[in-house]
Amino acid sequence: MVLVLCTILGFAGGVFLSPQLKLSSNDWPILHEAYQILVDHGYQPAPEAPGLEYGMIRGMVQAYNDPYTMFVEPAQHELESNTLQGSFGGIGVRIVRDSENHILLYPLPDSPAQAGGIREGDRLLKIGEMEINQQITDDQIQAALRGPVGERVKVTVARPPDYEPVEYSIKRAQIPLPSVAWHLDPDSPTVGLIEVNVVAASTPDEIRKAMDDLKSRGAEAFVLDLRDNYGGLLNAGVDTARLFLKDGVVIEQKYKGREVESFSVEKPGPYTDTPLAVLVNENTASAAEIIAGSLKAHGRAKLIGKSTYGKDTIQLVFDLQDGSSLHVTSAHWWIPGLAPMEQGNGVQPDLAVENNPESNGPDPVARAAANLLLGK
Repeated sequence: MVLVLCTILGFAGGVFLSPQLKLSSNDWPILHEAYQILVDHGYQPAPEAPGLEYGMIRGMVQAYNDPYTMFVEPAQHELESNTLQGSFGGIGVRIVRDSENHILLYPLPDSPAQAGGIREGDRLLKIGEMEINQQITDDQIQAALRGPVGERVKVTVARPPDYEPVEYSIKRAQIPLPSVAWHLDPDSPTVGLIEVNVVAASTPDEIRKAMDDLKSRGAEAFVLDLRDNYGGLLNAGVDTARLFLKDGVVIEQKYKGREVESFSVEKPGPYTDTPLAVLVNENTASAAEIIAGSLKAHGRAKLIGKSTYGKDTIQLVFDLQDGSSLHVTSAHWWIPGLAPMEQGNGVQPDLAVENNPESNGPDPVARAAANLLLGK
């Protein structure tokens, strides 16, 4: 039922192969007995594949009793992979549902969709041979529109006012998914604020771009905002920390049956002497905690905000044969010099500051960081 083809994208990277899991009535007698009872006696028809298999997998994962081992269906897996890669092959279009639940398309400026003929408000009817109906989810639509760069996708739309079907063949292009946004502090323009929303493969390079741009505009000190960042790729988190460290160990990790591995700073980063503060909260997790925790452990930056989430495990992401995926907790990591973490008790801030999300005033956490950097 579950064939693990290969690890294409992992929170720790690398490629692993696993044998096929074979199911037979001899191996799983209770499962087959229960299924046959549903078929023979259930008033409703038995679920069809792949829904039946997906339900079985979810039950198996639930019985495994690990909060981070999970099953992800194909559409969600494709979007997740795109996010962690930092880009995707697509046509550059937003989808919006109107009051009657029709899918409307809005091409981005200078996108393949706009160049290919899609207009604002076109009603989506088909993607290739896939009919668009009200049961199809937004994730399924987005996944169908995406694909290899350079390949074409057929998109059929109905255009107001007559809503006659029109078909377009649009060549997919590389569409970036930025993980970093930045700006100068409006109240302290010598302070640059860099917000990291996910730790993707492109994040270290994006932070370099942000740092260099803000420096060119007069920034002398920087705030790295990792609040509400649920993590991402372990290697990208390590490489981001290396940008600000001169030497030492970033993290250590341990896989079952292997020796402890260390991730060290191989050479001084480009921003080792730049004044820096890091913002964290209860939703700063996983790879984002690696960045924050290692900078704290090395005395490189003060952490401001609230205690982080406390996720110190590594999930490998295995592709299944239909495009779905299985995320499996496979290793544990820690930061030398910091207390062990657990959920609800992560990396502790150096300066605890509460933030009221309902407040319309200045961000008190960012304000505290800027004041700290400016010596106020």
